[in-house]
Amino acid sequence: MTIDPRSPVYVAGHRGLVGSAIWRRLEQAGFSQLIGATSAELDLRDRAATTAFLAEHRPAVVIDAAARVGGILANRDHPTEFLSDNLRIQVNLMDAALEVRVPRLLFLGSSCIYPKYADQPIRESSLLTGELEPTNDAYAIAKIAGIMQVQAVRRQYGLSWISAMPTNLYGPNDNFDPASSHVLPALIRRFHEAKVSQAPEVVLWGSGTPRREFLHVDDLADACVHLLDHYDEPEPINVGVGTDVTIRELAELVAQVVGYTGAISNDLTKPDGTPRKLLDVSRLRALGWKPSIDLDEGVAATYAWYLEQQA
Repeated sequence: MTIDPRSPVYVAGHRGLVGSAIWRRLEQAGFSQLIGATSAELDLRDRAATTAFLAEHRPAVVIDAAARVGGILANRDHPTEFLSDNLRIQVNLMDAALEVRVPRLLFLGSSCIYPKYADQPIRESSLLTGELEPTNDAYAIAKIAGIMQVQAVRRQYGLSWISAMPTNLYGPNDNFDPASSHVLPALIRRFHEAKVSQAPEVVLWGSGTPRREFLHVDDLADACVHLLDHYDEPEPINVGVGTDVTIRELAELVAQVVGYTGAISNDLTKPDGTPRKLLDVSRLRALGWKPSIDLDEGVAATYAWYLEQQA
């Protein structure tokens, strides 16, 4: 299944957290025909424009890293957009890829689409076996539909399309906006601003007890390239590190990296979300891949990148 580096590869969402990391990794691997388009150049919610773009470029590989994403607050307040935008992006892109018979496609799901109370660590077979987390059910339904479309195309047309399920991601080009960011970049910004303003405390949403797994986006990108070369099954495959921390422990790590010495308290009126999301990564390990960036190192590098953007 090794992908020829001379093959044209379209990375949808190549300016985002995930897409930019995959682009960098493909460049490092010697891929010479990378195809990208900003959202201003191509709105994947526009079906006709998406169809025309794929018909013009006819990539041999499509990597779908384009999505509307956000943390608990954004998902809670904008479920309509999270459902509609993601469904349209996926359907338009995959229908267009099918139209020109793209032989290889990688669709990226998310660990948050597993049932809220799935057995831990979460196996791929847990998908659709229980109720979803209410704070992000609209996003989850959209992503589940994407995985089903990949499986349907494989079954009906025999194309080697695959799905991967990344855990919580972070790294350069992350979203640090306080209204729409995920927990780790949100904490980096909040602790940095608290340090600068000499605030006496930082208040965390919820109890701080939920456990989360965090994977540096450069590790995800490396895993994606590995999967394109080594994986061809209809079932989605988990991509993670296999260990997790509590939100409180994460906050303490971020505070240490940032250099914030004030107090950390909790707002128990805010939601916790899913109690735990730890992926079973045994299938990916069996394919010969494991992450190389530990959480301490990754958070420090991400904070350094954040500071560069503020300069």
